[in-house]
Amino acid sequence: MSGVVGVYRHELKRIFELKAIFSTLFVAALIYAVYYPQPYRNEALRDVPVAIIDLDGTTSSRELARRIDASSDVAVAMVLPDLATAEREVFKRTLSGAVVIPLNFERDLLHGRSSPISLYADSSYFLIYSRVAGAVTGVARAYGAEVETARLIGFGINPAVAASAVGPMPLVSIPLFNPQSGYATYLLPGAFAIIMQQTLLIAVCLLATMSNKPSAANLHISYAGAISSVLGKLAAYLTIAAVIVPFYFILLPYFYNIPRLGSIVVILVAAIPFVLSVSALGLVLGSLFRSPLAVQLTAAALGMPLFFLSGFSWPIEAVPPFLRALSQLIPGSIAIAAMTQVVEMGASIADIRNQFLGLWALALGYTILAALLEWRGSNKPKSMP
Repeated sequence: MSGVVGVYRHELKRIFELKAIFSTLFVAALIYAVYYPQPYRNEALRDVPVAIIDLDGTTSSRELARRIDASSDVAVAMVLPDLATAEREVFKRTLSGAVVIPLNFERDLLHGRSSPISLYADSSYFLIYSRVAGAVTGVARAYGAEVETARLIGFGINPAVAASAVGPMPLVSIPLFNPQSGYATYLLPGAFAIIMQQTLLIAVCLLATMSNKPSAANLHISYAGAISSVLGKLAAYLTIAAVIVPFYFILLPYFYNIPRLGSIVVILVAAIPFVLSVSALGLVLGSLFRSPLAVQLTAAALGMPLFFLSGFSWPIEAVPPFLRALSQLIPGSIAIAAMTQVVEMGASIADIRNQFLGLWALALGYTILAALLEWRGSNKPKSMP
C-alpha cells in the first residue's frame, strides 16, 4: 500500500510540474470549452434563405409564400421570375433553395385537385437541406389541410367532421430531452466525452514517455510492484479527473444551457470507469512510445479514426462489423452513450448497466496489460555497449 501511495504522490506532483502535461489537461480543457461550442450556440438553423418563384400570382399563392416566410426555419430572401435565376443564386451560395408555385395553383385548389409545388434545395449541406425541406413540407401540408377543410365545410359538412376527415390522426410531437431540437444539445455532451478522452490519453502517454529515463529502465521490479505502480498512477489521474469531469459534464452544460437531468452523484460514479479505462489505455500506449514527439504524431494520426469509430459522427449500427467490434475497445465509444444518457436524460447506473460494466471491463483489462508491460519493460536485459 505504501508503494501505491508513493507512486500516487510522485505522479500527481509530475502532473503539476510538467508544463506540457498541465497544459494538456487543464489549459486545453479551457480552450476547448470556450472555442468548440461557439458554432453551435444558436442550437438550430434559423431563417435559411430561399427564393419564391410564383408562377400563379394569385391570393392563394401569395398566402403560401407568406406562410413559408413566416416559418422559423426558412426566410424568403428573394422573389424571382424563373428557376434559372434561382439556380444562379444557389450556385453563388446566396440562396439555399427555391420554391416554385405552379401556374393555376389557386384554380386547382378551388376545384379540389392537387396542385403540387416544387422545392429545389441545396443538399450538399445536409442540415440546411433537412431544414428547408422540413419547413416547406410542413407549411404545404398545413395549408393544404386548411384548404380541403374549408372546401368540405362549403359543401355543408360539419366543421369538426371536415377537420377529422382531412386529418384523421393528428400528430402531437413532444421532443424529449431536447426540447429545442437543437444541434448543440445533441452534439456537445458526446463531444465533451471525446475531448476528455483525447486530452487525458495524450497526457498519460506523455507522462509515460517522460518517465523513461535510463535509471528507471535499469530498475527491476516484481509484477506485484508493477501493479502497485500502475494503481498509484491511475489514482493520480482519477484525482485530476475529479476536477475535469464536473467541469465537462456539470459546469459546461449549465453554462451553455444544455438540459442536465442527471444527478451529480450518478454523473461522477459513471465517469469513474471511463477515466480509469482511458488512463489505463494511455499507460499501455505510452509503454510503446519512446519520445513525446512520437506521442504527438501518433495522437494527430489517430484522432480522426478514433472520432469516427466512436459512433458519434456516424451511427455505429452502420459501421462494418469488424470496425464495430474494434470500437468497443475504445472507452469513448462506450462512454458517449453512457454519459449522454446520464447527463441529459437523467439515467441511473442501472439504466446504463451494459455500458458501465463494459467500461469497467476495459479498465480492468488495460490495467492488467499496463502492469504486464511495465514489469516486462523493467526486467529487460541490459543492452551491451
